[in-house]
Amino acid sequence: MKGGAFRSFFLCFSLFLAFKLVRLSVVQAAAREKNSGISWMSLQSSKTGRGMNRVGSECSKDEVVVFQGQTAPLPDGIPSFIVQILNSCSSGCSISNIHMKCGWFSSARLVNPRIFRRVKYDDCLINDGKALAPGQTLSFQYANTFPYPLSVSSVTCSS
Repeated sequence: MKGGAFRSFFLCFSLFLAFKLVRLSVVQAAAREKNSGISWMSLQSSKTGRGMNRVGSECSKDEVVVFQGQTAPLPDGIPSFIVQILNSCSSGCSISNIHMKCGWFSSARLVNPRIFRRVKYDDCLINDGKALAPGQTLSFQYANTFPYPLSVSSVTCSS
């Protein structure tokens, strides 16, 4: 391989490995949730804790990141999805009372209502209103014939 071709191969291989690691994290989180009903992970900061902080000067709903992907269907063929909700702030900001737009969310698979529950049309509450610490992730799985578009509508920030 020549230099340019090798760099292209290396870049593609690196992206493939990164995708596999992210997918592995999602699968591991799904396995933890299956066993306990509650799943969480934390982002790691540097050893000194310096230089690692949230982007921007103020806490906002944009600090809460939602990932959603398809998982293996239920035995009866109903599609299943995993959702991960991350407080992307690495330090100094707890986010509570997280509400999401969720339409008429329902699931053929039981979702722990302490983690995610529909309060009313297009309003779902995360973590029973309790704070997500900086870097903390909650995850849950649901089953329906289609994925619900989920987005953060409001949060309460505290330092």
